[in-house]
Amino acid sequence: MRLLLDTTYLLPAIGISIRGVPRTIVHDLQREGHTLSICTITIFELAAKGARLIVSGKLEHRRVQEGLGAILHDSRIVQVPYQEPHIISRAIAMREEMDDFIDCLIISSAAMEADALVTEDEELHHIFSRESTRTKLSPVNPAFGVHTSRRVPKLP
Repeated sequence: MRLLLDTTYLLPAIGISIRGVPRTIVHDLQREGHTLSICTITIFELAAKGARLIVSGKLEHRRVQEGLGAILHDSRIVQVPYQEPHIISRAIAMREEMDDFIDCLIISSAAMEADALVTEDEELHHIFSRESTRTKLSPVNPAFGVHTSRRVPKLP
């Protein structure tokens, strides 16, 4: 299954642990046979969060830089450019449904390039459950879904 991962799952790569999410989730999903992708805005989001924690003394610059480099050079993670016109237009339409434009870009990227978005964000799950959202997203795969990491469908 082609999965687009929300930023949360990549935070451990820059030294930020997430309660309730295994640090190995990216590798676990790859090992299960899923094809993983990220929206390129995720790199910006990781850098911004990392920079904030570097300034506050909670992270080391080197850790963030190495983590970002590892993600950028991992050939097993497909990068979906958020600048594509079909993604931007859906994200703009999604802005009526949600306040966070970065999330609009991530869910729009997933709808265009993946079979599912994997996220722990309850708001994204709730928003996707509305018919108006699914209509605006117009996913390429009619079976497109939004799942938590624990609920990703198993491959046959």
